[in-house]
Amino acid sequence: MYKQRYVLLDRDGVINRDSDDFIKSPEEWLPIEGSLEAIAMLNACGYKVIVVTNQSGISRGLFDTEMLEKIHDKMHRLVNEKGGAITAVYYCPHDPDSACDCRKPKAGLLKAFAADFDADLTSVDVVGDSLRDLQAAQVVGARPILVKTGKGLQTLTNNPHFNSLVFENLYDAATYITARP
Repeated sequence: MYKQRYVLLDRDGVINRDSDDFIKSPEEWLPIEGSLEAIAMLNACGYKVIVVTNQSGISRGLFDTEMLEKIHDKMHRLVNEKGGAITAVYYCPHDPDSACDCRKPKAGLLKAFAADFDADLTSVDVVGDSLRDLQAAQVVGARPILVKTGKGLQTLTNNPHFNSLVFENLYDAATYITARP
């Protein structure tokens, strides 16, 4: 019986360039070289791609959900232009001090995805550039993958003990994922 395969991606620093000032508009959302092609490659090899992202800029008043939707519309459009698709986007709008269960490193967003798609998280790769992405994956038994883009190099330097695969960028991670049996 065929079992759908999924890859979960953090957004800022994995798919698009990150900013300490937050990505607040579609104009500020700029893809990292090769990331859109990586999503298309994953799709072509049978993977559905899900974005799982903390977006505390909403609770900080830097942008609203309508603007976030415009940013994500641009992301979807550019991925589609490269022949790929993002199946769903899950985001946490809360600030770091919130008691929510959805802000990574908590696993609420990953659990919501698993419930919505009837997915076994232990068979899912979670690609991120920060320790909180890797920790969220670890909490649910998913496979954490670190990319060196965004905050990835800093994450690797500050957490050399953390056990995860490490790749230069999303394209290299996707090449590895799609080459596995």
